[in-house]
Amino acid sequence: MNDPETVIRDLPVWTGPLTVQPLAGGLSNANFTVVEADGTRRMVRLGADLPFHHVFREQEARVSRAAHAAGVSPALLHADDGAMVFEFLDARTFGADEVRREWRRILPLLRRCHDGVGRHLTGPAPFFWVFHAIRDYAATLRAGGSRMAGELPRFLDIAARLEAAQVPMPVVFGHHDLLPANLMDDGGRLWLVDWEYGGFGTPLFDLANLAGNAGLPPDDERAMLQAYFGQAPGPALWRAYGAMKVASLLRETLWSLVSELHMNAPGVDYAAYTAENLDRFRAALRDFEESEG
Repeated sequence: MNDPETVIRDLPVWTGPLTVQPLAGGLSNANFTVVEADGTRRMVRLGADLPFHHVFREQEARVSRAAHAAGVSPALLHADDGAMVFEFLDARTFGADEVRREWRRILPLLRRCHDGVGRHLTGPAPFFWVFHAIRDYAATLRAGGSRMAGELPRFLDIAARLEAAQVPMPVVFGHHDLLPANLMDDGGRLWLVDWEYGGFGTPLFDLANLAGNAGLPPDDERAMLQAYFGQAPGPALWRAYGAMKVASLLRETLWSLVSELHMNAPGVDYAAYTAENLDRFRAALRDFEESEG
């Protein structure tokens, strides 16, 4: 197999010499900045289909185009055989601290995603339901002899209780992977990137996912729900949200455990990422169970 730089140089989108520079980050793909001879910069993303993660690059490309049409993501200029070339964003990547400080700026972006991206999508409709993802990951981990296979019955029992706590919600088009690094600020506006899990689903997952990944304080969580839904969350919605946040962190833990079995990205310590998310999941579960009495 050709090395990444060779793959990038062979893409049929360039007209002259290139400089290829790797970008940090990326748990399941490799990202690069490409500078053409005239100084034009592009972002190139390389990644194969990952069926064990429900990631299919053709679907990601379709959603990326819809997200650009909705005004929330940079333009996808080329997509073929696991390589995607994007308009380059001269922007800073968020960390958890920025999300906690600026969630009020993020919420309108999330609303544009929920209301707009699905209107521009063509082809089969992707769907995301975190409890299906948890059950399927458990099956993959059991079949693969995961080091935490003995914990799976307990995880599935917890997931069933969390799913039972959900309340009816409108169907929106969600991002479903709101790690802080997937939010970018160019100084004038915010952007959403990385659409591997983009699909129709419940808005509650994106809200819980955003807050859980960044460690949003409870008072801000209540204010976020009030701003999104237009009224203070009642007991049933607050309970459903808390359950969804636990489910989001459980899903990320299982994602990492599956990655331990099936992936080997350079520089990524999946075992450490599992431990980090397991701690956050346990803390969120403890808070949720205490609130349940």
